[in-house]
Amino acid sequence: MNRFVVRSVMQGLINGRSSIINGQVCRAAVVGRGVQLSGQQNGMPFASVELRRMMSTASAPASMGKVPLATEEKKENPATEEQKAKDMVVSSYWGISRPKITREDGTEWPWNCFMPWESYKANTSIDLGKHHVPKNFVDKFAYRTVKILRVPTDIFFQRRYGCRAVMLETVAAVPGMVGGMMLHLKSLRRFQQSGGWIKALLEEAENERMHLMTMVELVQPKWYERLLVLTVQGVFFNAFFVLYMLSPKLAHRIVGYLEEEAIHSYTEYLKDIESGAIENVPAPAIAIDYWRLPKDATLKDVITVIRADEAHHRDVNHFASDIHFQGKELREAPAPLGYH
Repeated sequence: MNRFVVRSVMQGLINGRSSIINGQVCRAAVVGRGVQLSGQQNGMPFASVELRRMMSTASAPASMGKVPLATEEKKENPATEEQKAKDMVVSSYWGISRPKITREDGTEWPWNCFMPWESYKANTSIDLGKHHVPKNFVDKFAYRTVKILRVPTDIFFQRRYGCRAVMLETVAAVPGMVGGMMLHLKSLRRFQQSGGWIKALLEEAENERMHLMTMVELVQPKWYERLLVLTVQGVFFNAFFVLYMLSPKLAHRIVGYLEEEAIHSYTEYLKDIESGAIENVPAPAIAIDYWRLPKDATLKDVITVIRADEAHHRDVNHFASDIHFQGKELREAPAPLGYH
């Protein structure tokens, strides 16, 4: 009997089949050197086997290979799984996750590039006709420089004000970032407060960037216009960086005159919209939320608030230049925070 049992087990191991011993099923798989004779017991050789066993009752073979019905029913529609993935909050080991943000009407906030508390209603009653009359050499140099820079822009874009605006905003967003960065480093070196000017200039840069994000929704630049943007931004950033190190008052004066030209360009843009030369399309959703415009706002409304922002930037930069002309530092005069 013992010899029969050993032989059955040996055959099951070699053939990979199940063997029934004492009413139980022994399924064995040979691993590596599966069978080694290691001795005798009651005068008969016995085997030491490296195996994995799956023990079950005698009824187990009847149920093997069947997939439970519940598992089959658990398969869900791919569309439902995709929706669940969107609704799922990604857990973070660091405990960092943005809370759910909603609009005033309770709908979900759709933007990651700015938050509801960064939106505002533009002050469109600002005086658009203000102009800083050049009084000295620095002013005249800044004024003439801006006028010269406008010539190639007029030739290239002509009356394509949408494309002109894209180019304008990629340049206009540079000075605030450079000025804020320079004041930030200066504050670190000298252990001095900035008087709020770091934040004011970075606010200006962010506001100009949002102008660009809005205009890109309205105008899709061509490949050569994108190439021109890369070139102009690369040259302008480095030139303005050097200029700000040498003469902040000249740098801010140039930006003030650039903003005056921006006001003029957007005024011409509005004239073409009002005359019908440019279609008064619905305002992009990002503009409606950023400037808190009515739901039925149009392109005309968007250009109006952008022009108002440029007028504010004009005032801030001429004001900053005047502070330097008085022989003072910006930190000595409170910065116009929130003055877009």
